Amino acid sequence: MPRVNRAIELLAQDQPIYYHTTQDLTYEGGKAAAATWADFINVDMEHHPYDIAGLSKFMQGLADAGPTRSGHRMPAVIAVVPVTAKEEYIIRANAWMFTQVLCAGVHGILMTHCNSPAAVRAFVESCRYPFNLEGVGKGLGEGQRGSAGQAHAASIWGLEVPEYLAKADPWPLNPNGELLLGLKIENRHALQYAEILTQIPGIGFVEWGPGDMGMSMGHPDAHDPPYPAEMWAARNRVFAAAKAAGIAFLEGMTRENVAERIDEGVRISSAGRGGEEIAEIGRKHSKRTMPW
Repeated sequence: MPRVNRAIELLAQDQPIYYHTTQDLTYEGGKAAAATWADFINVDMEHHPYDIAGLSKFMQGLADAGPTRSGHRMPAVIAVVPVTAKEEYIIRANAWMFTQVLCAGVHGILMTHCNSPAAVRAFVESCRYPFNLEGVGKGLGEGQRGSAGQAHAASIWGLEVPEYLAKADPWPLNPNGELLLGLKIENRHALQYAEILTQIPGIGFVEWGPGDMGMSMGHPDAHDPPYPAEMWAARNRVFAAAKAAGIAFLEGMTRENVAERIDEGVRISSAGRGGEEIAEIGRKHSKRTMPW
């Protein structure tokens, strides 16, 4: 049996993964997305409406239209919620958002503006059930996620409730976990903690967010290269921290540099314009055998 989360299965094989972003949070949108070329689907509710009703319909559409050609029930879905990790109190006050997207059946969450290690630890704790003890006392406190929504999430994943409860935990902290939690170290305030943030148990990937990083350094529109020297230094620091922590690094790739980025160690590609072609080139370069 494949894992629930195709993105985790591939990362565990050291295979690069590719994603696309959708705002079509409808049942029909989910059915159409079930056949996507991407390994996971990014649902951006940071800059777009926080739409749990729509997300739930989208997830049901994905489940009903599966399985994928790789044999998974659906592509993985990673949600970005409209809350930042700038301070711990922000996370504690808004943990209900994590509960709601997880109960809708998503397979992971990407956290923005991770300026505070305490806030990131609170983020991981908010996504975990209290009976999962890996990492507790070793950088994490007890899980804070409560009971009640697991039956619906289990039905989306195609699992019985006890199976879901056992698997709804962050990987690679829990080797059997199926949740993929990520961080954006995307401003100069977060950058100073890059080596600490990437070592927090429960985090599976990180990106450096060039658009926001550039703004925080005084560059209004430096999302795309060529970057100023200070932004390259920021990128390389976050990348080095990810490597040291043994977690995946996310960065945009192009047709021209996808092979170079893979050889460098980038393992997640944001796929905007030309994403499907970039993924095709990358999969051939990494000799991927899993269908897509």
